[in-house]
Amino acid sequence: MLSVKNVILASASPRRQELLKLCGIPFSCIPADIDETIDPSGDLKEEIMRLSFRKAESILRENPDAVVIGSDTIVVIDGEILGKPVSEEDAVRMLGKLSGRTNQVITGLCILSGKRKYLDCTVSDVMFAKLSDEEIRAYVQTGECMDKAGAYAVQGLSARFITGICGDYYSVMGFPLHLAYEELKNIDLY
Repeated sequence: MLSVKNVILASASPRRQELLKLCGIPFSCIPADIDETIDPSGDLKEEIMRLSFRKAESILRENPDAVVIGSDTIVVIDGEILGKPVSEEDAVRMLGKLSGRTNQVITGLCILSGKRKYLDCTVSDVMFAKLSDEEIRAYVQTGECMDKAGAYAVQGLSARFITGICGDYYSVMGFPLHLAYEELKNIDLY
C-alpha cells in the first residue's frame, strides 16, 4: 500500500473511483464544479488535458495541502466529439455513427499539488462491430448509455459490440490507471 495522504479525486464518477481504488491509496472525492466546454476546433488532446487540469485546480484552491486528481474522457469520430447523449434519439444517432467503425477515446489526467503538476493523456482506438438498428435500440433501452461519453460503456453491456481495443482499456473506461499509479507512487506527502 502506498503511503500517500490527503488525495482527492475531483470527480463523482463511480468508474473513476473504482479504478483509483486499484492504485491502493486512500482518497476522498470532491466533484469539480466547472464549465466542461471543450473547443472542438482545438487540439483535442490539449483540450482534454486542459479540462483535467481545471478540475484538479478548482479543488486544489479549496484544499491547498492535498494532492488532487482531475480526469476527463471524450469519444471522437470523424472529428466530432461524442459527449453524453442528451436523449435516447441522440444515443441512437451516436451508436449508429460508431457501428462498424473505429472511434478514438481520449482521456486526460492531471495530478496537482502545491509542489507538483503532472499532466498527460492517452488515446485509444475502439473498434465496433456493425450493429443492427434493433441492437442499437435494445441497448439504448437498457439506459446504460445515457450518462456515458459516446453512448457506450466498454465495461458494460456494450462490451459485446466491441471487436477490439488498441490502447489502454482503463482509459476507455474513463481513467488512465497506470499513468496515475506511476505518478502517485512517487509522491511523498510526509
